[in-house]
Amino acid sequence: MMLRRGFILFLPQLVGLLVVACCSMSIVYMLACTPKGDNQQLALPRVHSPTAKEGYEAILQEREEQHRNYIISLKKQIAQLKAELQGRTEQLKNMQNQYPDSLDIQLDHSKPEKAQANLLAFLRSQVDKAEVHSGVKLSTEYAAVPFESFTLQKVYQLETGLTRHPEEKPVRKDKRDELIEVIELAVGSLNKPDGVSKAKPHVYTASDFVEGIYRTEKNKGTLYELTFKGDAKHQFKKIVLFRPFGPVMKVKNENVNMADTLINVIVPLAKRASKFRQFMQNFREVGIQQDGRIHLTVVYFGKEQMNEVKSILENTSKSANFKNFTFIQLNEEFSRGKGLDVGARFWKGNNVVLFFCDVDIYFTAEFLNSCRLNTQPGKKVFYPVLFSQYNPSIIYGDHDSIPSLEQQLIIKKETGFWRDFGFGMTCQYRSDFINIVLFRILFVSGGFDLDIKGWGGEDVHLYRKYLHSNLMVIRTPVRGLFHLWHEKQCLDELTPEQYKMCMQSKAMNEASHGQLGMLIFKQEIETHLHRQKLSSKKT
Repeated sequence: MMLRRGFILFLPQLVGLLVVACCSMSIVYMLACTPKGDNQQLALPRVHSPTAKEGYEAILQEREEQHRNYIISLKKQIAQLKAELQGRTEQLKNMQNQYPDSLDIQLDHSKPEKAQANLLAFLRSQVDKAEVHSGVKLSTEYAAVPFESFTLQKVYQLETGLTRHPEEKPVRKDKRDELIEVIELAVGSLNKPDGVSKAKPHVYTASDFVEGIYRTEKNKGTLYELTFKGDAKHQFKKIVLFRPFGPVMKVKNENVNMADTLINVIVPLAKRASKFRQFMQNFREVGIQQDGRIHLTVVYFGKEQMNEVKSILENTSKSANFKNFTFIQLNEEFSRGKGLDVGARFWKGNNVVLFFCDVDIYFTAEFLNSCRLNTQPGKKVFYPVLFSQYNPSIIYGDHDSIPSLEQQLIIKKETGFWRDFGFGMTCQYRSDFINIVLFRILFVSGGFDLDIKGWGGEDVHLYRKYLHSNLMVIRTPVRGLFHLWHEKQCLDELTPEQYKMCMQSKAMNEASHGQLGMLIFKQEIETHLHRQKLSSKKT
């Protein structure tokens, strides 16, 4: 009973203590959770202050203001980070320009090794994305990016406009410095010890440079392929470099031995015996005497003038002791595509480079080497842009006599133009030409549309087929391949499309714009000169 009474008396005190403890904990909780101002702590609503609801609204407004200020602060920090990133990007570009070898680039980051690895991975990905190791499928012939070629002194370019020339010294400093840098890098790479050979290495200089080609893919970089003289005759050193919008990167360093690489020149022909005689003179001097690794296949249509053509071929064979030729005669209407297709399939030897040619073409020994160097079975085909000669009677009309043919073959704006609309002269391995039939995109048999008769059209069809494949198409102007002027006749038998192409070619073939203008305004010029003479006599 005593314990029970004591517990009853103690119970009110226990309840009071619990109430006081709960109130204390509430006060502590409110003090801890109340947001602070900039300089002071927000107070709890008091008895004589605004109501509790108004007090909490004031606290919420203050908290919202703090969040707004915090967001503004974050935005400022983001802007600062963007500015810093832009600065780092500019710093990277400046450092790329300072270092010629991408392997020497060091970035001023907190983790330089990782930054360098990331940069090199990006640059390598640019090489992989560009058309360096293999070709890419293209939708049309206009999508192909052509190469331009260069030597130590000259650049051979397609896009001449009204002020530039097809052959010229690089006038722009950036272009001149670019090509000099590439040649110097290639020479340095060739002279770099390989650590394997014990023989005294050949020291390469810029004088060993033969020629180079280059092209720029706007969103990837510039590809350079440079050819140097090798250690022996018919041997070359080839350096492939790539500039991924930064330092040049060496892609490949390989020996190229062309001593045993045979070229089969295939010429479709009908009549034109006098032109064939001129062609055989060039073929003998260059193909037989200078080069010596060449075969000639003539596919002749019809029988008219056939004996004369065969006689020219046999006389050359006897006088030059040349047996590497084939004569095929077809009793049907002339078709250039058919002739080239028959000539290519007639070959029964090992895989050979095919050079599709015409009788009004003049080539040099340097071109034959370019034909070999720019073809690779299963990899590359060569579509040179030849230099087309203007009408010599117009070019040299004011001279006493027209120079010899060799003296006429000068690459100047007044003497001719790059025939960039023609695709008939091409070099490719026979295996690539035969295999192109597998790509049944536009045509029915072989590489050509064999239904095309006469002149024009078949060459574009084959060119498109190669563009639709994974082969790399090398398209570049070459200094050793010329189209000799001849009067062009556009026959009524041609289809409208062929006739239009023929007339366009005829118009382009006569003279330059300036020379044609002089012919058109000849009467005005003579009238002006006559008036000048009369005026001078009066005075």
